[in-house]
Amino acid sequence: MKHSLSRRAWLQTVGSAGAGAVLGSRALAEILSRPAAFTPHPLARPPEKPVTAVVAGAGSRGNTYGGYALKFPAELDIVGVAEPIPLRLSRYAEKHQINPAYQFRTWEHIFDVPKFADAVIITTPDHLHYGPAMAALEMGYDVLLEKPIAQSWQECLDILRLAQDRGRVVAVCHVLRYAPFFRKIKEVVDSGALGRLVSIDLLEPVEHIHMSHSFVRGNWRNSGESNPMLLAKSCHDLDLIRWYTGVPCTKVSSFGHLTWFRESNAPVGSTPRCTDGCAVEASCPYSALKIYYRNRTWLHHFDLPEEGDPGPDIMQHLRAGPYGRCVYRCDNDVVDHQVVAMEFDREITAAFSMEAFTSYGGRRIRLMGAMGDIVGDSDDILITDFHTDQTTRWNVLEHADVASGHGGGDYGLVRDWVQAVSQHNPELLPTDIASAMESHLIAFRAEEGRATGTVKDVGAAG
Repeated sequence: MKHSLSRRAWLQTVGSAGAGAVLGSRALAEILSRPAAFTPHPLARPPEKPVTAVVAGAGSRGNTYGGYALKFPAELDIVGVAEPIPLRLSRYAEKHQINPAYQFRTWEHIFDVPKFADAVIITTPDHLHYGPAMAALEMGYDVLLEKPIAQSWQECLDILRLAQDRGRVVAVCHVLRYAPFFRKIKEVVDSGALGRLVSIDLLEPVEHIHMSHSFVRGNWRNSGESNPMLLAKSCHDLDLIRWYTGVPCTKVSSFGHLTWFRESNAPVGSTPRCTDGCAVEASCPYSALKIYYRNRTWLHHFDLPEEGDPGPDIMQHLRAGPYGRCVYRCDNDVVDHQVVAMEFDREITAAFSMEAFTSYGGRRIRLMGAMGDIVGDSDDILITDFHTDQTTRWNVLEHADVASGHGGGDYGLVRDWVQAVSQHNPELLPTDIASAMESHLIAFRAEEGRATGTVKDVGAAG
């Protein structure tokens, strides 16, 4: 936390010095005065009736997108759910008052009955995206598909082509495009206030406990069961870079390794589980007892009672479930640090770095233009105009209403998807599957380059 606070203090100090300065670019001044909320498409209108949807996967993301229906029932109605964990299924069905006939144990069962909704929201684990997406499109459903699209480039192409063939709306959940912080940067870049865009530098500090929870012990730890880190976590970042450049990526290379979270680094006296009497548990930063039981954090993947002391249930999870394992003795294989170098049309270059070993999360971004630059830390954006040598600070908490997760991006995405499905017009949706394909292709090519130590041509995404 020390590094995060010092950086934040630096940003605020520099930003305050430039606040209120007269900018050389009128376009920039006008953009910074506007609210950061996403501007609806000119054709957007209130749905005549709620879009009806079936949710495949009642975990964290299924509840996030389903939450939009609870807050905006005139726009979205969840009428079915598939979930193999009984407690999650019953809780979700009760929350959305779902007819027992449309409560299913697995995603396959959704398609055993005639089509009964407008769309399917797919929030299953990564390796179960392809099957339900293809089945939904075959049956005539529109789709909201959690990222990444699928586990292979061919599977991504299959989903794209079937969606195009059947004329269906498919949104990919690149929710950061809707977050006010990242949208404001896009507005500044598109205004021309930076001049010609030359390069981008984006850092994703995963934060060490997040890494241990999700990518060492958790659902995204193994690339065979899920996806490589670039797709499972960082396809958001590659999508942002592609979005900001506005032109195709031509070449990519990548380096990365699983360096720390492996058995050869296990401390002397450690045990297979943190509950097994580990001699170093008290001092280990990744102790499951400390994270989940004593601090009671990162519990959103635990199914706990809604009333009473959850302690006994937490301990049972740690003794028998994946989150109680020693971080040095898991079946994880995804990298814990990785860099990606990209070349785009118009001689734009970009560098991306995913780092597990940080005390802070969020993103850190720099965009360099011929006439100005941007530095951002997920809260503050500092824009410097080279004409005047003045720096202006824009803060997301001061200028934006962050009403949902991912910096406000979750509900922004669902709102546009509802519009696109309601009007059956994919042009209302900036994050349709076609626009998401190239960032996925960059990730697949980068992984090929990392495995072979070569620079890869990216090629066309369609």
